Amino acid sequence: MAALVLAGCSSDGEEEIAYEERPVEAIYNKALDYLEAGDYRRAAAEFDEVERQHPYSVWARRAMLMAAYTYYKINEYDTAILAAQRFIALYPGGDEAAYAHYLVALSYYERISDVRRDQKITEQAYAALLEVLRRYPDSKYSRDAQLKLELTIDHLAGKEMEIGRYYLNQRNYLAAINRFRAVIENYQTTTHTPEALHRLTEAYLSLGIAPEAQTAAAVLGHNFPGSRWYEDSYTLLAGKGLEPKENEASWISQAWKSVF
Repeated sequence: MAALVLAGCSSDGEEEIAYEERPVEAIYNKALDYLEAGDYRRAAAEFDEVERQHPYSVWARRAMLMAAYTYYKINEYDTAILAAQRFIALYPGGDEAAYAHYLVALSYYERISDVRRDQKITEQAYAALLEVLRRYPDSKYSRDAQLKLELTIDHLAGKEMEIGRYYLNQRNYLAAINRFRAVIENYQTTTHTPEALHRLTEAYLSLGIAPEAQTAAAVLGHNFPGSRWYEDSYTLLAGKGLEPKENEASWISQAWKSVF
């Protein structure tokens, strides 16, 4: 991945370069040497030094974002984000700003955690990736941002499913339905949708709300006829003497039509 420009903040505990006045080209080229050698920490320190000694030079603008990139490479994501956001604030236009936004998104995306943990970082990655696509739909970063956005959305849906299944197992059916409903309304194009529809069938049947259970199963069968989740839903309904039947006034039907 090509790196671009601006100087980030030094990370806590990092040994700072002793001040020695040097020509800007010498500092910048030294940083590039470290970068090429894979010594990202020293490279970041030298890029920071460019701005410290020559804050109003053209080199400082380049070094600022290069520093953000090197902090990203050593997994100091918060520092990378701060440096990239500072660059955006100072230089909001052009290709370099597009890269800065992309770097912010990457710095969140790389920290997405297992669905069993808090998903605040995932939500921040989602917002940052969406911002890249909104601002720079034709940039060279948009394709990767779109792919990562889709994976991020799937991850958020997975978190809703995990919580919903927990509530279902606890027989807290209303709470479970709210989680599965969130998947249908907000993350309908993800891989979790067939299971969400099946779990709605299961939860509504447990509450004795047959029309909603039948609707969930009908939508599932129409859109995912070969899914094992449809087979499970059909079996559940058959056990109650019911069959899939869509009620078009149901929120499930309305939510589905609003997307498709």
